[in-house]
Amino acid sequence: MELLQNGHKNFVSIKPSELPLTNGAALTLLNSLSKTQYLGNIDPSRVFVTKVKRIIVKVGTAVVTRSDGRLALGRIGALCEQLKELSSQGYEVILVTSGAVGLGRQRLRYRKLANSSFSDLQKPQEELDGKACAAVGQSSLMALYDTMFSQLDVTSSQLLVNDGFFRDSGFRKQLSDTVNSLLDLRVIPIFNENDAVSTRKAPYEDSSGIFWDNDSLAGLLALELKADLLVLLSDVEGLYSGPPSDPNSRLIHTYIKEKHQGEITFGDKSRLGRGGMTAKVNAAVCAAHAGIPVIITSGYATNNIIRVLQGERIGTVFHKDAHLWTNIKEVSAREMAVAAREGSRRLQILKSEERRKILLAIADALETSESMIRHENEADVADAVATGYEKSLMSRLILKQEKISSLAKSVRMLADMEEPIGQILKRTELVDKLILEKISCPLGVLLVIFESRPDALVQIAALAIRSGNGLLLKGGKEARRSNAILHKVITSVMPDTVGDKLIGLVTSRDEILDLLKLDDVIDLVVPRGSNKLVSQIKESTKIPVLGHADGICHVYVDKSANIDMAKQIVRDAKTDYPAACNAMETLLVHKDLSNNGGLHELVLELQREGVKMFGGPRASGLLNIAETNTFHHEYSSLACTVEIVEDVFAAIDHINQHGSAHTECIVTEDSEVAETFLSQVDSAAVFHNASTRFCDGARFGLGAEVGISTSRIHARGPVGVEGLLTNRWILRGSGHVVDGDQGINYTYKELPLKA
Repeated sequence: MELLQNGHKNFVSIKPSELPLTNGAALTLLNSLSKTQYLGNIDPSRVFVTKVKRIIVKVGTAVVTRSDGRLALGRIGALCEQLKELSSQGYEVILVTSGAVGLGRQRLRYRKLANSSFSDLQKPQEELDGKACAAVGQSSLMALYDTMFSQLDVTSSQLLVNDGFFRDSGFRKQLSDTVNSLLDLRVIPIFNENDAVSTRKAPYEDSSGIFWDNDSLAGLLALELKADLLVLLSDVEGLYSGPPSDPNSRLIHTYIKEKHQGEITFGDKSRLGRGGMTAKVNAAVCAAHAGIPVIITSGYATNNIIRVLQGERIGTVFHKDAHLWTNIKEVSAREMAVAAREGSRRLQILKSEERRKILLAIADALETSESMIRHENEADVADAVATGYEKSLMSRLILKQEKISSLAKSVRMLADMEEPIGQILKRTELVDKLILEKISCPLGVLLVIFESRPDALVQIAALAIRSGNGLLLKGGKEARRSNAILHKVITSVMPDTVGDKLIGLVTSRDEILDLLKLDDVIDLVVPRGSNKLVSQIKESTKIPVLGHADGICHVYVDKSANIDMAKQIVRDAKTDYPAACNAMETLLVHKDLSNNGGLHELVLELQREGVKMFGGPRASGLLNIAETNTFHHEYSSLACTVEIVEDVFAAIDHINQHGSAHTECIVTEDSEVAETFLSQVDSAAVFHNASTRFCDGARFGLGAEVGISTSRIHARGPVGVEGLLTNRWILRGSGHVVDGDQGINYTYKELPLKA
């Protein structure tokens, strides 16, 4: 390899053997930890963050700009707030930013458009010069950073560098001295390549030189400035085994070159910038070989840099000693499931009162930990707001004080229920003194996958404990902190006789794929979430799946309905909790009500509550509202479909054809019509003159629910403790043998349940 005049080589071509290695302090600390030991909440493979003082953060074009090329002000603001927080905590922070060329191109296109005549616009438009774009965009980008940092009482500085500068040892020394002086003054240096005067042919076409994009620049600066950590912010969670959009791709938490280099399939390069994931991995590998840990993680989240420095297991880590981290082997999916089964068996051995005390301890712990739970939940909510989640998801995500109190109450209700395990369901004398007993028992190990709702974790865990089942939980990433703290609160009160492995919390999606293969260890999968989630789970496993894909619930208002009652029921079914799976999504109205004013009153009632309505073919024309594209739609918001039907039989046909077999309601004063509806609608729950919102485990007196099943096998409707039980047979004899049934007189006599 040709040496440059001052000994600096092309950054990505440096061999590991040619680079200085840092001391092994981090590895020594890492190796001193057992498989289950943690340094506070730090993941063992992230222990090196405890040694970090100087950190370089590189933010890519895809993070600082939106899909339309405009600046993503929210993400840039969140980045600046994180860097300010780190600086105030004593970290030395250096930022490498992209985005100048894209910003300049956008501004120059606008200026060119504003100055063009109509005839000019008819001509083919030439591509703007990349160097001119860089020159215009650089000042705008720095002005934005300066404004944002000034609002946070932070001073920033701009350092533009070129590839050729690094050939000069004098420049490199001066660069280091300048950066050290800035950091001593608590100034945040902001680096970018000066594309405006770059000697390359074009910023996006020539990859010659010591560095050629801001990823490799960040890696080079990490070496030159002796950084302790390099964080590369991307538009995805980290490095995946294939394109992140591919459902079979898995997040690689720790990159080991010998293992992963041949496995990974890279997708397209950055949509706006020069690099993409390939450039990030090349830069990360080189910096890591030089002894500088690197983490690639998402720049879309509002606090990922802080989470990295807190030792959380996010993104992909690159470390020179990663191949030696065999002693911190992750707990496999099978080990988690087996541990949950062992915990279930220990739980069943306990006396009924001992299991009851566990539930009461959980209820108490929820109340005493309320402030801590809400603090973590508020962080999840803030991230969800910044990400732009829909209102329906936000309402499911929020844990208010009343909801936590309600959860504690439901757990206590479960504790006070009759003991469900070991109940004799049937006793039969087969022959004289040969007694057969049918006894209730747990299913074994449950895998529950749920989205958005952290309160579901508490309900499911309490039901699992009451029913004696082991449990594996996988919540949505939007509730990551909430789920983690709730899991910690629950497992912290588990007695040593049971152990905290009874309830496992799964944290990554690739673990789910492994768990779904364990049909010999896991007995039931319960997906709670979107139609897409449930369908994917069913297609990916041989394990029995219990759940519902959609909650398309109907309210049918018959011609004989009390309109005031109907208005009250319709309003409650739609507006009490629009995001719930038991909320009304379709209102069916008897045709006579369109003539006597009943339909008008119902529509006005919904309009007063802010409900947006879409009509079927008959209702849309009559009510002058937009026609729905499909009757099979779950809005999960203040919206619903309205349609007019001929009679109760038409309503039944409509529901059986377009519904999801969840919950339906008829409002009528005609008992015969009501019975027809109740007997012929093929759904899990069918109500007469009562809101669909009553379809709920707690409201049914089940204490809580693991979910609502629209299946027809095993359990249907709200699934409480009984739905998590099966049975086994106990035969008590006194030396009985079959012997070809010779001389045996079978009596099959039913006996009292209690001997």
